[in-house]
Amino acid sequence: MAITAKEIETLIRSTFPDAKITITDLAGDGNHYAAEVIDESFRGQSRVTQQRSVYAALRGKMDGSNGELHALALTTKAPKT
Repeated sequence: MAITAKEIETLIRSTFPDAKITITDLAGDGNHYAAEVIDESFRGQSRVTQQRSVYAALRGKMDGSNGELHALALTTKAPKT
C-alpha cells in the first residue's frame, strides 16, 4: 500500500513540530519521495545523525520489502542563521 506525502509529513512533524518540511512525490506513484527537513535541532549534528532522526520518525514505514514507503531521498539541515 502506498503512503501519501501528507502522511510522511505528519510522521516527521510528530518528532519535529517546528521544522520546515517539504515532501515531493518523485515518480507520481506514492512510493518514491524526496523530503527536505530543516530544523533547529539539527544544528551541530552530523548529517548521518540528522537523517537517522528523521528515519526514526517514520516509525518503520520504510522497513523491509513490506514497507509502505519504498524510497526517500532525504535532505536535512539546520536553518541558516
